Amino acid sequence: MPEALHIETEAAHEAALNRINELMDSDPGTEGGRELDALVEAVEEYESRTVEIGYPEPLAIIEFRMEQSGLRPDDLIPCLGSKEAVAEVLSGRQPITLAVAHALEVRLGIPVEVLHPVPESPRDEQSLSRF
Repeated sequence: MPEALHIETEAAHEAALNRINELMDSDPGTEGGRELDALVEAVEEYESRTVEIGYPEPLAIIEFRMEQSGLRPDDLIPCLGSKEAVAEVLSGRQPITLAVAHALEVRLGIPVEVLHPVPESPRDEQSLSRF
């Protein structure tokens, strides 16, 4: 087994994941354990190049943070202004504006850019495509 593996295709990635499953019970320091380590490293490197990991949806983040903190919707009234405003935001009927994102950042500690991402400008993409 080569010391450094490099995965280039999705098929090779899939094969590596299958082989990792077969080797999961290998003891460290054994041939199987060394192969497992090399495959895991190669898969992690491949995934870091090919898998885009973004943020979860803003409402899911808010719900998760509220659950973590033991908060109820009424606990957001001071930062959002009213029970109706809280209901509108949490139901998704009201978009998360920049002002709401700032208020939730203060109350829940969720960064504004996660709740109110700045969309990429199509103009920026066009100018970058020239290079």
